[in-house]
Amino acid sequence: MSEAASARNRLTADRATGIGPLEPMLRAWLPAQRWFAGKGRTISRLRAVSAAELLPPGSTPGLLHLLLDVDGDCYQLLLGIRPSPLPPALAPALIGHAEDGPYRGRAVYEALGDPRLAAMLLERLRSPGALGPLSFDRDPGAPIPAGLTPRPLSGEQTNSSLIYGDSYILKVFRRVGPGVNPDLELPRALASAGCTRVPAPVAWYEAGLPGGEPLTLGVLQPYLRGSDDGWQLALRRLDAGADFTPEAYALGRATAEVHSALATALPTLALGPEQTARLAAGMTARLAATAREVPALRPYEAGLRGAFDALAASRGTGVSAQRIHGDLHLGQTLRTADGSWALIDFEGEPARPLADRRRPEPAVRDIAGILRSFDYAARSHRPFAPAWADDCRAAFCEGYARTTGRDPREDPVLLRAYETDKAVYEARYESRHRPDWLHVPMAAIRRLSEPQRPAHRMPPPTPGTTPHPKPPRRPLA
Repeated sequence: MSEAASARNRLTADRATGIGPLEPMLRAWLPAQRWFAGKGRTISRLRAVSAAELLPPGSTPGLLHLLLDVDGDCYQLLLGIRPSPLPPALAPALIGHAEDGPYRGRAVYEALGDPRLAAMLLERLRSPGALGPLSFDRDPGAPIPAGLTPRPLSGEQTNSSLIYGDSYILKVFRRVGPGVNPDLELPRALASAGCTRVPAPVAWYEAGLPGGEPLTLGVLQPYLRGSDDGWQLALRRLDAGADFTPEAYALGRATAEVHSALATALPTLALGPEQTARLAAGMTARLAATAREVPALRPYEAGLRGAFDALAASRGTGVSAQRIHGDLHLGQTLRTADGSWALIDFEGEPARPLADRRRPEPAVRDIAGILRSFDYAARSHRPFAPAWADDCRAAFCEGYARTTGRDPREDPVLLRAYETDKAVYEARYESRHRPDWLHVPMAAIRRLSEPQRPAHRMPPPTPGTTPHPKPPRRPLA
């Protein structure tokens, strides 16, 4: 029996209790990864859910695909196997050296940094089919060229991505669960509806496990070469003292087009009093939990709760729910080389259960995310630029209204509740991960905790007119 075949058998036998000789090195390596959700905690349980070798037995390098159950969360790993020592270029990717078992004496490393293995992964996507528990699929109408040079995309946190020849980007999901990932489901639905604001998936791969739904593991989409990240573009405009309202207005229109296309392609529902009460109760519960964790929030808790009480009292009149982006902010937008806007990363908040991320919600949740993002950008600037943020927020809403015929500010109770919920989420996140940034959501929390002022209502722009380049500032909450 070959060494690689022995490895397969050993891993299969170990699934119920662990992953054999690889377990000690993975226990040490996993908590240091940016995408690992269990930082700061000792791993109690680590076992293989599935294991598959993606290259023929005896290949050098070898490529091992693992799905690991780590204390109840499922993670995807792609491990390279080579004779030791690793080439210098791969040395930073080293996980450890196997001291026992079928890989004894070999180096085990993160495979996505190895160009040979990354290229092999693209070849699997080019040729649909099954390999053990894995299945590779693609859009037959979108041919993928061979021989594209891969390179990792740096700076990510919850997932890992590879760029192939500046033509495609492959997102490899790290923390996975049963059910289609919205980052595959929603862009495919948008493509079928004819919406071009989101790159359409050209290939993807999944894992099929006994007794459950398939797990989405990776999605290949066109790479929008020459695009500007919306967050970085906004910061550059701030630093230059330049106006950003035309871009904010155009982004509002793009967001509205995506929402309209999703409402056409996928089911929607009307919220009634019971659903609205549950929505408000969830927001109130998150506020209470955050106040227990973030002492700075406690003086404002009663005032913030008023926004959620008002939402419950509104009884949901006229509010509809649909599929949305779910984690929309400026960093999830791209201004393409032709000057148009695209929305990316439809995964939703990775910390939320997949079933929650696939549930219809009011589109205003996405709008609140963008409005908070303008405030984040303005407060990252010295001196603070409140007028810049207010102008961008107003321009975005007016652009949204131009497309849908309804200005988000026409429902101030709903908008205020979602902005408040987002600010509470931000306070918890910053307190845990970036305490130096806590002042940003706290400024919004102080504002949102004050008694609500009467909203300025405006009719949507008349078709064919051009918005003022500096829209008048209005309170949004």
